[in-house]
Amino acid sequence: MKLTVFFEDPYWVGVVEVQGADGKAGRHVFGSEPSLQEVWEYVMNDLPALVERLSCSVPAARLPVKSVNPKRLARQAAKEARSRGVSTQSQEALRLELEKSKKQRACRSREQREALAAYKREIAVRKAKAKHRGK
Repeated sequence: MKLTVFFEDPYWVGVVEVQGADGKAGRHVFGSEPSLQEVWEYVMNDLPALVERLSCSVPAARLPVKSVNPKRLARQAAKEARSRGVSTQSQEALRLELEKSKKQRACRSREQREALAAYKREIAVRKAKAKHRGK
């Protein structure tokens, strides 16, 4: 698992990449610049809930596993710390998750609109019946 925190105007955003067979990714908006303590608390308390909510996955490319020289590994870690981008698999997983949430939100709002329209129709029918009640 990998957490990348970067500034995406106007907020600080954390992207969580679950590496492995499922290749899931999630996004958390911190708001103002998070301190190390806030990031640590997020990782310890809220990150497991975010990972459980992720449902869309993208197949990740399998990289061959081989031993790496410790100096090369240190250089790679420094290079990765300098770069602030996220992988293409995580971007794809975020896009799928966003599309899924859009569909759910659209469905929810449609149901609310229909319920409100039915409620207004019911009120109008009651008013019409009340007008003709005494005649």
